[in-house]
Amino acid sequence: MRSDKIKKGLERVPHRALLHATGLSRKDLDRPFIGVATSFTDLIPGHIGMRDLERFIERGVCYGGGVPFFFGIPGICDGIAMGHLGMCYPLALREIVADTIETVCNAHQLDGIVCLTNCDKITPGMLMGAARLNIPAIIVTAGPMLSGRYKQKKLAFVHDTYEGLARAKKGDISAEELVCLEMEACPGAGSCQGLYTANTMACITETMGMSLPGCGTALAVSAKKRRIAQASGERIVELVKKNITPLSIINKKSLENAIVVDMALGGSSNTVLHLMAIANEAGINLDLKTFDKISKVTPHITNIEPSGTHFMEDLEYAGGIPAVLKRLKSKLNNTLTASGKKIFDIADSSDISDEEVIRPLNSAYHKQGGIAVLYGNLAPSGAVVKQSAVSPKMMKFKGRARVFNREEEAMQAILMRRIKAGDCIVIRYEGPSGGPGMREMLAPTSAIVGMGLADSVALITDGRFSGGTKGPCIGHISPEASACGPIAILRDGDIITIDIPGRKIEVDLSKQEIDKRFKTWKPVPPKIKTGYLSRYSRLVSSADKGAILR
Repeated sequence: MRSDKIKKGLERVPHRALLHATGLSRKDLDRPFIGVATSFTDLIPGHIGMRDLERFIERGVCYGGGVPFFFGIPGICDGIAMGHLGMCYPLALREIVADTIETVCNAHQLDGIVCLTNCDKITPGMLMGAARLNIPAIIVTAGPMLSGRYKQKKLAFVHDTYEGLARAKKGDISAEELVCLEMEACPGAGSCQGLYTANTMACITETMGMSLPGCGTALAVSAKKRRIAQASGERIVELVKKNITPLSIINKKSLENAIVVDMALGGSSNTVLHLMAIANEAGINLDLKTFDKISKVTPHITNIEPSGTHFMEDLEYAGGIPAVLKRLKSKLNNTLTASGKKIFDIADSSDISDEEVIRPLNSAYHKQGGIAVLYGNLAPSGAVVKQSAVSPKMMKFKGRARVFNREEEAMQAILMRRIKAGDCIVIRYEGPSGGPGMREMLAPTSAIVGMGLADSVALITDGRFSGGTKGPCIGHISPEASACGPIAILRDGDIITIDIPGRKIEVDLSKQEIDKRFKTWKPVPPKIKTGYLSRYSRLVSSADKGAILR
């Protein structure tokens, strides 16, 4: 065993003394050492139920014949971090999570690892760390939150809080109703109820084969989730004994499966960044064109919040990811999963219990998948849009640029009603380096919807969007402003054309005019000059490369 390096031989007497100090018996030294990386925190609703799941993982590891060692992973709630300096940190946290997994597991020579995770950047960070280490690993995502309730109406976090505050500002709902929405939208533990980034990542982690079947949609408060946690603890010991490592599971074909399911579900655009980063750790080449190629031939078969009317609980009751795999079997590769089963075995043994929640391919909600990649003189290296969340009338748009160098400036303009129909809001210097941290723009996009402008205003940015975003919102514009991308020289009044079916995003300026503006252009000075974010800003790659650290 790998852990023999710290527990076997005469020269390891001091090491064994320290291990015995933790309560280990002599017999324990002959068992596999299993790390349990837990991102439990009282700060994140998606993680507050993890203490319970930790018990079941521990029980499973012990039943399997291993010795569990718990260690902590930092977590951030993107929703709480949204709209202020805090949002500079979540994407940067992804790298800390991966580094922590590598550091603890290598320092202690653990034989395998169970990663207990849930929210947006923590799950991909753990997958990155697992791929980098390439020791047996399994992921347990803690599960989606139940929908809220108000006067018999199902509530979701984004629709009924971010959009709700804009509706209150507009006068469509009362202050009293807004307080009720605030209290009832998030009824307890779990990741937010729609196909935002956390739940999208959980679904594609299961598809990729790194979680047990059913894990991605099993609800946070369910006994099913407890059973999956325990089974994962047992299974990791078996993976260690058989030496089945992440790179036996994560390969080009399993990543393509993840993209197919992502496109079919209409998941968060953030998965583009995360899957490219995971691929990078696995030594696999994955680029933006692959996402667009798969999206063009993958029907969008679910209609889940924020762009739809169903919730994650509906997907769970319809059969979860196994049922989605059954529906998409003809488009998938038959890859290995951590369960020991192959994808086709899981698909064949599942049932689809609601044909409206998981539609047949020939009656899909959209003919193409959830994400489109756009190119043009405004985004030479690409830009990303969640096309499944865009209304048909806004798939093509031409508008006047309204340029802002920070998200807060744009948000103020929207709420003060200075944005008019036909405007194209431009938020720049919010990319991976310029942000730094590539902040999510959920607040302004939700405000646009809440102010009734979703079918008349577009938003483009070198930052990114929450999985809760809907409408014609184009993010990940590359190169970013701070890297001399053309978005840096836009001015108020410039005419911007967005053509999602044609995969184009252009500004009506000649190359000569763009070159002329760059001659007098001066970049905005770094916003943060000290600490981790300063280092991150200097090391991070562009969004079209997955915002990985060089």
